[in-house]
Amino acid sequence: MTTLDRILEGTPLDESTWIEVGDFCAWLSVERHWVASLVEAGVLEPRGAAPESWSFPASDLQRVRATARLVHDLDVNLAGAAVILDLLEERRRLTRRLAMLERLIEE
Repeated sequence: MTTLDRILEGTPLDESTWIEVGDFCAWLSVERHWVASLVEAGVLEPRGAAPESWSFPASDLQRVRATARLVHDLDVNLAGAAVILDLLEERRRLTRRLAMLERLIEE
């Protein structure tokens, strides 16, 4: 079953779902050169050796949308967007960990 078939059937995309670069660009309505600049800035980390064979985890769709908002709405450069996104992900991870530890203490 292709990734597109999974989406059309309403199957959630998770970390195990990888999207080829052409589909990735099409779903986001962006050009490949912009995706390449996101890779260069450290916003995305593709799987694959050459740009034409790259694929990205489905979770990166949201990361690119957030990057676009930072760049267009707040005039943040790509390097700054990469740092902001990494910090937000770290904050989410730490918040989840804190919640888990609080549950352990309550038990």
